[in-house]
Amino acid sequence: MTIPFTGADWSAILPIDVLATAALVVLIVDLIAAGHAHRYLSLAIGVIGAGAAGLVAARQFGHDYSAFFGGFVTGGFTTVFVEIILIALVGSLILYGALGSPQRVAGITALMMWSTCGAILMAGAANLMTIFLGLELLSLGLYCLCGTADRKSSRESALKYLILSSTATSFLLFGMALFFGATGSVALASLVNPSLASNPLFWMGACLFLIGLVFKLSLVPFHAWTPDVFQGAPLPVTAYMSVATKAATIAVFARFIYTAVPAGVGERLLLPVWIVAGLSMIVGNVGMLAQHDLKRLLGYSGIAQVGYILTALAGATPLGLRYAIYYLAAYTFMNLGAFAVAASISDDAEEGSRLNSYRSLGFRRPWLAAAMAVFLLALAGLPPTAGFLGKILILASTDASGYEWLGDLLIVGTAISLYAYAKVIRVMYERAQPATDVRPFVPLAWVSATFCLVAVIAMAFYPLTPSDVLPLAH
Repeated sequence: MTIPFTGADWSAILPIDVLATAALVVLIVDLIAAGHAHRYLSLAIGVIGAGAAGLVAARQFGHDYSAFFGGFVTGGFTTVFVEIILIALVGSLILYGALGSPQRVAGITALMMWSTCGAILMAGAANLMTIFLGLELLSLGLYCLCGTADRKSSRESALKYLILSSTATSFLLFGMALFFGATGSVALASLVNPSLASNPLFWMGACLFLIGLVFKLSLVPFHAWTPDVFQGAPLPVTAYMSVATKAATIAVFARFIYTAVPAGVGERLLLPVWIVAGLSMIVGNVGMLAQHDLKRLLGYSGIAQVGYILTALAGATPLGLRYAIYYLAAYTFMNLGAFAVAASISDDAEEGSRLNSYRSLGFRRPWLAAAMAVFLLALAGLPPTAGFLGKILILASTDASGYEWLGDLLIVGTAISLYAYAKVIRVMYERAQPATDVRPFVPLAWVSATFCLVAVIAMAFYPLTPSDVLPLAH
């Protein structure tokens, strides 16, 4: 029997193959390595594997190909999201190398890499089966990763995420089943048929499908799980979840609205999503005001930040997609940088997640405090950072697409967020007795924070918004 796939099909998923193989190598090396060297050896293999996968994916930019009968599509859109996901992986692995238990580094590195394979699969998914496969591969690893810390809150975080995420996935899967009932096909491209505008199966399926995506994006009213899960999960896992899961889900959502919405129904179908995005910008920023834990604060911040990104996608314009990708890339460096600073002042107890730990940090560790201030100001959208330019571009896209009211809500949400971020900065620069001593110099975390700081500033002066990123669905 001849396998109905060519070498080009297998080449399309080569980044996933490289990453999955590197994860296996990490586990094998951990079995034979002795002493404490395996901690950094596992980290090095993971980072090298992610870098190799990134290089392979970069070569696919501009080369559109529909592999496995339309199950996975390469090209500019897929490549950009894959690179963002891999950056999140590398940043999180470095944080775990700086903060995690030496006995668990290899296992957690492999789990995080396999989860990333699922996220990459979602980024290139062009049919419903591939979306579900990628989502489950991403989520199964995260269920385990959330519970890897030796504390009750970590296990509670894993259980909450398992139950709630599984419930959301059931909505998504039921919506996919209704899509299949309406079209007789699992391909996203089959949904563009104008006759579906009068098919109740399509409308019910779209509602359930979008509910599942809204949950995965932590948008209102399906957002309450996010701060709890972020607080309980290990800090490097929280950093990874805050970027990778959002990037993968945004890729699925963007491909759906740009390639799979029947003509003439987009405005009616997607209006509830834009309303939810607007509410999330307000609720997320208001939720930050009362937080005294950095992970919870950044969890609420992520709710608002995804609202900003979806605001750029409103109207499904090519320019809006480019600006959304730019802001997502900027958010990746802002968030990873903030978590890197937290890791720099933390040990296994993760003191860096408590805001009291930042008291007078500006006098004890001036460089770390300055870096954290820049990351927080970037999240707030102040110059001269990529966050400021990203919000300006998003406002421009709302004006071009006719969704000015979303731009107004973005401005209001930004104004609210200033107080929450300024609260942390004020604590860092007030002269008071610190609650805890600062951890000695942690090279990996400092390097990560430095790289993110440079990226956040550089992106403000060199805004790269790739043009060949419109998604395809065959």
